[in-house]
Amino acid sequence: ALTGRKHALYLPPVLWRECLGEFGISDFDRRLLHGGFPEMLLASRPDPAFFAEWIDSFYARDVQELFGVRNRSGFLSLLQLLCLRSGGLLDITDLAKETGMSRPTVMAHLDAMEIAHAIQRLPPFHGGGHREIVRQPRVYAFDTGLIAHVRGWEQIRPTDRGPLWENLVLDELRALYPQGALHYWRDKSQREIDFVVQRPGGRVDAIEAKINPDAFAPRGLKAFRQRHPDGRNLLVCPFVDEPYTLRMGGFEIGVCSTPHLSLHAAEE
Repeated sequence: ALTGRKHALYLPPVLWRECLGEFGISDFDRRLLHGGFPEMLLASRPDPAFFAEWIDSFYARDVQELFGVRNRSGFLSLLQLLCLRSGGLLDITDLAKETGMSRPTVMAHLDAMEIAHAIQRLPPFHGGGHREIVRQPRVYAFDTGLIAHVRGWEQIRPTDRGPLWENLVLDELRALYPQGALHYWRDKSQREIDFVVQRPGGRVDAIEAKINPDAFAPRGLKAFRQRHPDGRNLLVCPFVDEPYTLRMGGFEIGVCSTPHLSLHAAEE
C-alpha cells in the first residue's frame, strides 16, 4: 500500500539563521570552525575524532554499501581534495592526476558524493556571450566543520571567513530554491557572481556573499548585468540585523543576511 510513497528529504547542516534563532549561537567563527552537525556545534571545541568517524561511516554506509565503491583510499583522497578546494572550480583532469584514478572513476565518485550530499556542484550560468564560462562547475564540500578539519585548522583566521561564508549562504539557498535553480557566473576575465538564481519570467537574481558590505566592489555585477539585465541584486552578509538598500555603480543592491533570504525567495 505504501509503494511509490517514499520521499527523500535533504537535511542541511545547521543554518546560520538557526544558529541565531533556535540554537542561540551568535559566535560566527564558532559556526564556521565547528560546522553544522548539531553535536559539534554545541560542543565546547571541535573534535577531530568525530569528523574522522563520520568520514569512515560515510564511506561504509553511504558509499560502499549504496554505490559499491571498493577503492576506499582513492575515494577518500578525492573527498579530502574537494574539501581542500571547496568553493573552487572543478578540474576533473587535475583531480584524476592527484588521486591516481581515471577520469571516468573520478566522475563516478563525484556523482556518488553528490547523490549522498557530501558535495554540491554548482553549474555556471550562461547565455549572454561567448566570453562566459559555460561548462566548468564550482564544487563545495557540504560542511564548514569538515572543511576546517581536513585543512587542519584549529581557529578561523580573517581570510578564512569569506570562503566559508559562501558555504553557509549556499546552504540557505539550497533550502529555499528548487534543484537546478542555483548557478554561479564567471567570464573569461575572471569577473564573477557567487550565486545566480533563475526566477520566473526569465529573471536572474545575482547574489554575492561577503563578510563586510563596505568592502564590496561591483565589478562582477556590472559585467553580469550587461549580459543579463533583469533581476534583483543581493549582497548577503552575516552581521546585518535589518535589510537595507545600497546604491553603487548605478545599481540598487539589497543588503541582508541569510535570515532575510526567505523573504526574497517568496517575492515573484
